[in-house]
Amino acid sequence: MVKVDERALPGVGMRYDFDGRYGKRVGVITHRDGRRELFVSERDDPDACAMSITLSEDESAVVADLLGGSTVTRRLEGQMQDIQGLAMDWLPLLPHSPFHHHPLGDTRMRTRTGASIVAVIRDGTAIPAPGPELPLLPGDTVVVVGTANGVRRAAQLLNGDPIELPPGHPLGRAQGD
Repeated sequence: MVKVDERALPGVGMRYDFDGRYGKRVGVITHRDGRRELFVSERDDPDACAMSITLSEDESAVVADLLGGSTVTRRLEGQMQDIQGLAMDWLPLLPHSPFHHHPLGDTRMRTRTGASIVAVIRDGTAIPAPGPELPLLPGDTVVVVGTANGVRRAAQLLNGDPIELPPGHPLGRAQGD
């Protein structure tokens, strides 16, 4: 029987992982915005990710169906932690991001999404509390904090996707700025 380890990631979601039969650690990070991150790491260093892929909610459901479903998936909604409405996520700057080589301030992140950039991870090094002049580079990971919806909008903004806001939302006026 495979033992699945569960660990809360405050402000992010949950981490589920297990030792695979062939010497690897396999897991899933369930983000508060619905994304799932599949990862593989070495058994002796489960925090050093060897490979990962991020799936949307819909893609995750398809993979779960293909794998025959999971008791973890069925219990997931009841186990997500809500820390007074706070969410945090690590958002990779994808290759098609419109913000490559632009100063962080060009994102207007807080105005456009309601989320704040609290750090940038570059080449494995954290740049905490970056100023608006910091250029965003391919391969950077942006750490954002806000509501779950704000974090979702931040991911959309960084990827160059339209930001989805409900009609009449106060941030809707800033979206086209």
